[in-house]
Amino acid sequence: MINIPGLLISAPASGTGKTTVMLGLLRAFTERGLKVQPFKSGPDYIDPAFHKVSAGRNSFNLDTWAMSARQISTILNESEGADICVCEGSMGLYDGVATCGQVGFGSSAEMANYMGWPVILVLDVAGQAQSSAATALGFRAYDHELPLAGVILNRVASARHERLVRLGMERAGIQVFGCLPRRGDLALPERHLGLIQAVEHTNLESAIVQYAAFLREHVNLDEIIATARSKALTFDYDAIPPPAQRIALANDAAFTFTYPYLVKAWRAMGAEILPFSPLANEPPHVDADFVWLPGGYPELHAGTLGSAKIFLAGIRQHADSKPVHGECGGYMVLGNALIDKNGVRHQMSGLLGLVTSYEKRKLHLGYRRAILSLPMLGFLSGTALRGHEFHYSTILEQPDAKLAYVTDADGHAVAETGSYRGHVTGTFFHLIAKE
Repeated sequence: MINIPGLLISAPASGTGKTTVMLGLLRAFTERGLKVQPFKSGPDYIDPAFHKVSAGRNSFNLDTWAMSARQISTILNESEGADICVCEGSMGLYDGVATCGQVGFGSSAEMANYMGWPVILVLDVAGQAQSSAATALGFRAYDHELPLAGVILNRVASARHERLVRLGMERAGIQVFGCLPRRGDLALPERHLGLIQAVEHTNLESAIVQYAAFLREHVNLDEIIATARSKALTFDYDAIPPPAQRIALANDAAFTFTYPYLVKAWRAMGAEILPFSPLANEPPHVDADFVWLPGGYPELHAGTLGSAKIFLAGIRQHADSKPVHGECGGYMVLGNALIDKNGVRHQMSGLLGLVTSYEKRKLHLGYRRAILSLPMLGFLSGTALRGHEFHYSTILEQPDAKLAYVTDADGHAVAETGSYRGHVTGTFFHLIAKE
């Protein structure tokens, strides 16, 4: 059985300061001597890296749309030995897909209900006072089964503003765990996919120390810890098997979007992970059985990657006889060319005919279900996979055979089908689970 007390930190919408609160809580709890297991609800692959720095433990994604109950329990088992689990929600609390008319499917609220984790709502109260209580009431009333524990008020302008907001919350019967004064210097830097990556933050440790101090000063940590609860779930192992024994994994600032639970499961099943850096012009290991290029920001490093002759020669040589797979940014690098934001065309590996443009930007976002047209990553043709797509690059040319029939969460076909040529495959969706 798995039954570690936990909490879910959420908000009415993105941009409310939820991640700052999450990082501050993780570090503040850790500094108290608690062993804290962080999680991320949903498919976001950027936030978990920040969680790891704050808590000193790997953070893992949990996803009620993409994952089976068995896979969720497998990942939850990572909390063994922890004193408390803290999960960060994604988007707004009730935001999910509407598959088959089921509103909120895959939402943070669904995860909280499934786990029995009380929800602490981070409310941005800038520009309102008692009206914020109506917002909190609406979130509590929308789903009466949701264990809404209370709120943390963010961007409070003054002592008078705090008093007015608290009066509203008291009238509504909403517990206030703390009030955070407005401070613009605590915001995390962002770019087109959201936050910059943790590895790019020049002073992340110092920032997290400040977040923790800010939370300790203005939030009742004892009350929050006492609120933590969880349902007892049965442990049942399920994980995606490794595609090969020795896996060369691209890992640097251009290739960082790898789900931690996936790589950990591969290691646990006996696979050897061989990291290499394309940005440092390193080729994949010559004795690797399989090369994996994960997603990231190749569009920001196109010139460096295009001139990395040793890397490109190495991956081409590997593809002559052994499999190579790329996801999202990795897929783009496996293609023929990548056009950057300034319209400059950079030659990539040419292992696929794909040409993408970051100059012609369009948001591609959402869950994906793919039925494979041929074997890939050890999966048989016809296998159904679940994943998530999030990028701004546009496909200009895709001359190769389609890898899969791909739909969104509602079953509507999408154009980003992935492609293959010889031993090389690529997808724009990030693999999460096998159905």
